[in-house]
Amino acid sequence: MQIEETGLPGLKLLVPQRFGDARGFFSESWNRQRLLDHGIDLDFVQDNHSLSMQEGTLRGLHFQSPPHAQDKLVRCGRGALFDVAVDIRAGSPSYGKWFGVELTAENGRQLLVPAGFLHGFITRAPETEIIYKCTDYYAPDCDGAVAWDSCGIEWGFDGPPVLSDKDAAALSLAEFNSPFVFEDPA
Repeated sequence: MQIEETGLPGLKLLVPQRFGDARGFFSESWNRQRLLDHGIDLDFVQDNHSLSMQEGTLRGLHFQSPPHAQDKLVRCGRGALFDVAVDIRAGSPSYGKWFGVELTAENGRQLLVPAGFLHGFITRAPETEIIYKCTDYYAPDCDGAVAWDSCGIEWGFDGPPVLSDKDAAALSLAEFNSPFVFEDPA
């Protein structure tokens, strides 16, 4: 598995190796020992699977606050999406900065989003599926969102996105008081 740094501390791009032939491919999308070999020690407890029917569906920017903060390992199972993470750890040298990457069923890339980051995506194709592992269980009382258009993200989509009521009503990043604190790994 290839692991790439993104420029935002803790946020990593994972590219699993694929073995293909005329039938298709095989890929190991997660292997605890391989991640441990790279200094990544995560205990996933929940898998989520989401289907967005329309191109231009935007979900995010979401977070789950402490004590149920989640690391996520995100990939695309079908279709294509532009996946985004925004650093919201108070005191972080990259606070408010974002990173985005195209995840498709074909490229097999995965984004490892640590706790303390907002996460969201916009679909680039109809019937797009996103699959992600989480390190804590969903806790409705810790669920939150920041407005998708308040972080300077270049979504690469013309026209209004398809939003949930929750996402349409979210506070801007400027109004948001982060419950996360940056811990320098050095």
